Amino acid sequence: MERREFLMAAAAMAAAAPLGAAPAPAGIALPGAINRAGRQRMLSQRSAKAWLMSVLGVLPDRARSILDQTVTRFDLQLADLKTQLPSDEVRTLLAQLESEWSRYRPLLGDIRSDPKAVWDGNEAVLGVAHKLTVAYEKAFGSPSGHLVALAGRQRMLSQRMAKAYFFRQLNVNAGPAAEMLDQATKEFAKAQAELRGAATNSPQINTELGLVDQQWFFFQNALVLKEGVDPKRAAADVATTSERILEQMDLVVGLYEKLAAR
Repeated sequence: MERREFLMAAAAMAAAAPLGAAPAPAGIALPGAINRAGRQRMLSQRSAKAWLMSVLGVLPDRARSILDQTVTRFDLQLADLKTQLPSDEVRTLLAQLESEWSRYRPLLGDIRSDPKAVWDGNEAVLGVAHKLTVAYEKAFGSPSGHLVALAGRQRMLSQRMAKAYFFRQLNVNAGPAAEMLDQATKEFAKAQAELRGAATNSPQINTELGLVDQQWFFFQNALVLKEGVDPKRAAADVATTSERILEQMDLVVGLYEKLAAR
């Protein structure tokens, strides 16, 4: 391949990477592992959200794009995380995550899958991914690692709220979904206050957190069921605002990762 063609192909691959997440070099650093494990938590919820969007007919083309991107990113990050195994606990949890993902992943390929199986599957993946994130944070052993993990959890909560909203709209596990949405909303607000108060925040982090707050305002409004509003339009608003707040929060996590890596 000519050098010019190679550079063009490399640039195209970089542009296609979701949420600014470039492929990791061999042996990723621990702050990067915390970020990636935390992103697996988010992807467990985002995949269910996208599947539900497809089932409900909400922005179907966008739903398929999100789902394909999410599955691909999860697979790639499993490989990334295998390059950073600081403890037996991490090694065991990573194997468990791969096992749970192998059971859940096939359900996402068919809108006829049992919604309750999708509910159980994404919750199982989330549970192990969270334990893995905590294990990486413990291995790093620095307060800055906690901020990476906490900010990363906000990404997950943004998708968890949307997922719960769509399960409720589908009338599957509607009661637990309503409770999940309420709890996730409270947890997001509490964690956002903790992040804003972090003493190590740089001016840029504070600015970006302010932009998250703006997106949070719009997202909260979208999540409220309003009388007289077309359900499809309301669902589309939830889908789009959940993606916007995710993108902004992912940027914040990247800044905390850079801070932790110093």
